[in-house]
Amino acid sequence: MKSRTFDDPDYAEAVVDLLGLLAYGELQGFNRMAADSTMAPNLRQQAQTAAMAATEFRQFERLRERLVTLGQDPEAAMAPFVSSIDSYHGTTAPNDWLEGLVKIYVGDGIARDFYLEVSYFVDPETAGLIRSVFADRGQADFVVTSVRQAIAADPTLAGRLALWARRLVGEALSQAQRVSVERESLAALLIEGEEGLDLEGVGQLFGRLTNRHTERMATLGLAP
Repeated sequence: MKSRTFDDPDYAEAVVDLLGLLAYGELQGFNRMAADSTMAPNLRQQAQTAAMAATEFRQFERLRERLVTLGQDPEAAMAPFVSSIDSYHGTTAPNDWLEGLVKIYVGDGIARDFYLEVSYFVDPETAGLIRSVFADRGQADFVVTSVRQAIAADPTLAGRLALWARRLVGEALSQAQRVSVERESLAALLIEGEEGLDLEGVGQLFGRLTNRHTERMATLGLAP
């Protein structure tokens, strides 16, 4: 990848892939959270979970609009990522509302951290969109409070939810590896060109992701 501008066709392809991946992720995030909201124990929590789903859909619309602005067909841009994202959600369907919340906070959290790291390797407009899409709008506070209150009421939940969180991370990393192998353009964003990462830099990136995951688990009151 020669440059980080749309004059470079390789870079343009990589950004379209990235936006397609993010758009489909947000679309399925909306569908998943809307379904999970029906498992909430009361109407207030159902409404709050549904509100998070609505936020996901608004972010999907922004990503879709950016693809259209770039002259791309959003459906075509998302298509390469349907299988991997659907597979992730198929293997990590929550059994109850609390597992759904942990999936939002832990599973989606590590993906968000990764994409925020990627935002430092793209052009300013794309970077700004990514950072805005993944900005916390208070969802984290709701999830953390709900999970910690549930654990305080029933401490036996902590072990089950910690195991669930570890499974989520394993599945998320597995799917990320699959996507990077199938779409070389995305890997090239990180490792090619003057701004690309060397092996040490890649190791440091994943070290940061691991540290944030550990902090997130501690915030929930779960063992990493």
